[in-house]
Amino acid sequence: MHHCPLCRQITTQPHYQDKKRSFFLCDNCGLVSADSHSFLLPTIEQQRYGRAKKAGKQRQLEDFIESLIQQLRDLGQTELNGLNFGRVLSEHALTKVKTAGYHMQQFDPFFAPNHQVLQQQYDVICSYRVFEHFREPAKEWRLISSLLKPQGWLAISTPLLRSPAAFAKWHLKNNPTHVSFYQPRTFTYLAQISGFELLFADGDFVLMQKAA
Repeated sequence: MHHCPLCRQITTQPHYQDKKRSFFLCDNCGLVSADSHSFLLPTIEQQRYGRAKKAGKQRQLEDFIESLIQQLRDLGQTELNGLNFGRVLSEHALTKVKTAGYHMQQFDPFFAPNHQVLQQQYDVICSYRVFEHFREPAKEWRLISSLLKPQGWLAISTPLLRSPAAFAKWHLKNNPTHVSFYQPRTFTYLAQISGFELLFADGDFVLMQKAA
């Protein structure tokens, strides 16, 4: 019996299996999750996760945050206190963020495990290509929700599954560190249960705002 790791319901069905992993689809929230028995050892995951620190991946992260800052400016949001959750920006990029008038703390379970930054709330939280790595997405969602101030902004970059039928040919499932896969309706579900307004969910970008 497989419980959904996000909504905890016993509404999952076997969805896809390859030579290495089995995947389950939740009828309730739409999450597709990998069988926990196929999770990599933490040391191996850290090694693979570290590849994201390479220049190309770092540039993508910087572009994501710069685009977010521009969107917040367009919305009239300035001098916000933010948290970059799950990745690490370079010092150069952090300086650019500060110059733009924003303050950014960082938390990464492998490379910036500063749990003190998880003891306060933020005006904006951004998470670039992290949600697909969550082994316990319900736990991580509760944490992120608790760290966001009322009326705060949550910006997520994670590839969205267009339909369950597309999963079999989706190359993103082939990365063994990717264990949680979200449909747009998954974030609709999260917004409804957590008091968020889902403003946008398409492609690989999700924008939500916490209720007052």
